[in-house]
Amino acid sequence: MKDGFIKCAAATPDLKVANCSYNADKIIGLINEAYTAGVKILAFPELCVTGYTCADLFLSKTLLDGAENALKAILSASAGKDIVAAVGCPLRVGGELYNCAVVLQNGKILGVVPKKFLPNYNEFYEMRWFTPADSQKREINLFGETVPFGSGLVFGCENIPELSLAVEVCEDLWSPEPPSIKAALDGATIILNLSASNELVGKEEYRESLVKGQSARLICGYIFAGAGEGESTTDLIFGGARIISENGKLLAEGQLYTNGLTISEIDVSLLAAERMRNTTFRGRCSESNAKFVLSDEQTALTRKIESMPFVPAEGSANNSRCSKILAMQAHALAKRIRHTHCQKLLVGISGGLDSCLALLASVEALKVLGRPMTDITAVSMPCFGTTTRTKSNAELLCTALGVDFRLIDITATVKSHLKDISHDENNYNVAYENAQARERTQVLMDLANDLNGMVVGTGDLSELALGWATYNGDHISMYGVNSSVPKTLVRHIVRYCMDSSSDERLKTALRDILDTPVSPELLPAENGEISQKTEDLVGPYELHDFFLYYGIRYGFTPSKVYRLAKYSFKGAYSDEIILKWEKVFYKRFFAQQFKRSCLPDGVKIGSAAVSPRGDLRMPSDAEAALWLENIDK
Repeated sequence: MKDGFIKCAAATPDLKVANCSYNADKIIGLINEAYTAGVKILAFPELCVTGYTCADLFLSKTLLDGAENALKAILSASAGKDIVAAVGCPLRVGGELYNCAVVLQNGKILGVVPKKFLPNYNEFYEMRWFTPADSQKREINLFGETVPFGSGLVFGCENIPELSLAVEVCEDLWSPEPPSIKAALDGATIILNLSASNELVGKEEYRESLVKGQSARLICGYIFAGAGEGESTTDLIFGGARIISENGKLLAEGQLYTNGLTISEIDVSLLAAERMRNTTFRGRCSESNAKFVLSDEQTALTRKIESMPFVPAEGSANNSRCSKILAMQAHALAKRIRHTHCQKLLVGISGGLDSCLALLASVEALKVLGRPMTDITAVSMPCFGTTTRTKSNAELLCTALGVDFRLIDITATVKSHLKDISHDENNYNVAYENAQARERTQVLMDLANDLNGMVVGTGDLSELALGWATYNGDHISMYGVNSSVPKTLVRHIVRYCMDSSSDERLKTALRDILDTPVSPELLPAENGEISQKTEDLVGPYELHDFFLYYGIRYGFTPSKVYRLAKYSFKGAYSDEIILKWEKVFYKRFFAQQFKRSCLPDGVKIGSAAVSPRGDLRMPSDAEAALWLENIDK
């Protein structure tokens, strides 16, 4: 499967209790439907061949013979299909009856996994009929073939090394020691759960959280297939719960009280990459108990690929996330203030988004410490490219927040410096631009020394990834409060602050800051308007944040990132534009590592960060050749 995407499904067949032939026909129908849809991994409910609610009929030879005959029919119908299916069926082994998941593919049984933990409380009486699996893995004879049998079997895909399967049955997940734990440590990247979870008030939410939680703690894909409404309602109701989760993320969920398929794609290469980062999984993988092969093809994607993966969903979840991030920034900065005994915070305020967020975080930090807002000195330093709009917004913002505001025009100083180094003022090269950024940093640093203060950095994660900062200029501070906040998220946090404020002056300032194009304002304005727009020069930040998240955070190949970007941004950007800016991203990311190698301290707020002391230990002279070659191909 190209790029590691495996199309998976949870199935709830229509069934009739104890009518094994009818049930087999419905199971076969869903296998055929799934195969047509390109599904490679398919989970059915617990005991779906007979129905979970057969009760004492499980002790009937007639039912058990019927179940085995139905299983043979299902096995025969799977011939010629490389789909791996796990079907729930009672089986007699060594004179005992087991509640089993039979894993089959292409007319062959790969193995049989018996249920380990049998519920025998409240509405459940499974120990009346079934024997719990022990810890032993052995071989049994089934339909004339020798097949593996045991809890915790791992089924490995020979041509996709990242793909290994394991199965647990219903209560196994609810137990204090789910078999999936050992199976994951043994190498299983996808867990199938064949379940007969009945419906109760509040159980739907609990079940979903359990599945997502297990997939997160095991860094795995988890497919949960629940028994449906064809089961007996003598005492219980079954809703056909179908859940597909990946590393804590809900990929797909079926509607309760419906039968059929719930399909999504699990990215096993993502799971493998995450496990390589996590030392818990090192040295624990064992040889698979059974092997299978899948046809090599590109999986059509139906799952949602977030175009702005750093940004939470709209609504209350967005507000909650933004509030928590701002609190993390504030408390981290407050700790540094206490430790250094500084009397002032110095923030270079430009009227742009990043300096706005740094100021808002500084305000929150002083609230944590119970100190007055005048302990913040915000400094606006206009020069050649500063517009009236940004200068006014900076002053209005500071006035609304009640901080000490200073206006220090650095134009004459920079002109003097350019004269000192014999630089023509009409030559708008990088020296012309960076002289302004470095002068601003010098002013802030000297003021901090004069006021026994601390310079709060304003640069964000996206700028650090691209190296879009002046070395020894805005690249330097005494604490980088925005260093782990990507540009797309900065905007949402500032908008959250605007929406949650009752101060009309603050709302007005923030509203216009949000509407102002992102710019370093280092080139002269044109007719009073910003002439230098960052996204015209380095590309759209929503694309760069996408590349950062999937290409650096998860380590996907550039070709896979390109594929995902085309899928996610379809209709927003052409393929050519995406490719153009992806090349720019990788070129800049590698070339600018020297700036990240000496970053000031800053708080990590998400799973992506570029601190040289934490998430990104990378040589400053590493080559981008392999990544660019991958894009070219």
